Amino acid sequence: MLVLSSCSAAKKKAEVKAAPPAETVFAVETAPVIRGQVRDYVALSGDIVASSTVDAYSDVAGKVTRHFVSVGQRVEKGEALIEVDPSRPGMSYQPGIVKAPISGTVTSLPMEIGSTIAPSVPAARIARTESLELRTYAPERFVSKMRTGLTADVSLAAWPGEVFPAVLREVAPVLDPASRTLELRLAFRKADPRLKAGMFASVKIITEDKASVVKIPAEAVVKRFGETFAFVVEDDPAKPGSQIARKRVVSTGILIDGILEIREGLKEGENVVVRGQTLLDEGVAVNVVLRRPAGR
Repeated sequence: MLVLSSCSAAKKKAEVKAAPPAETVFAVETAPVIRGQVRDYVALSGDIVASSTVDAYSDVAGKVTRHFVSVGQRVEKGEALIEVDPSRPGMSYQPGIVKAPISGTVTSLPMEIGSTIAPSVPAARIARTESLELRTYAPERFVSKMRTGLTADVSLAAWPGEVFPAVLREVAPVLDPASRTLELRLAFRKADPRLKAGMFASVKIITEDKASVVKIPAEAVVKRFGETFAFVVEDDPAKPGSQIARKRVVSTGILIDGILEIREGLKEGENVVVRGQTLLDEGVAVNVVLRRPAGR
């Protein structure tokens, strides 16, 4: 009886040792493969300025005796701005009149009444504020992307959340030798009273715009041993109710704001792994613990 009991216990122990190891299931987060617009852009900052600004000068030296206009006032070409008295002790002359060289808005009257002015000193500044532009400078590495006609989105701190459309109308033919930057001038598509000369602006110049491409969150892509790939989650045909990871080699395109264009390797509607993917291999079991909404 003792011998039989001992043999039975040994047999059970051997069966326990021979049991296969439990399958490892990896917890992952997924996001859907979607189709939509991808826009590549260059982000810069600059200043809103009048499209034309001209200084007015006095023809004679003397004392400023009168202002005919005030800062912010609209004037027409040839309109009187400042009166200058060129008289000297014992000598009297007719007052000189400084006139507006262009039609526009008076933006500066630097000479106060009673101050002495010379012909080399600006007496007033006139700007065409009804026609504003954005002036910015692109670093040398972006020069190859800049060309007239590109569209742009302008943002202002004074109007958060608002986008003011513009177009790149002028690209300087040479770079500034000191800063190694390229001057760009952008025209606003329509006049807007909220825009003021002197405002600081942020601008995104759209260098490439694709209306309908396959795209995914950039973190889904894994680069390993010279390959670029992503894992998609599929139902396990061998185990109903279970899911596995499938490796897909991909060809990528535009990467902007964390979103990556996929040229080949994935289809719209599939679900890619965006968290936990670095631990995966082809065919391993996975458990989706979080599904990210489209576009996140």
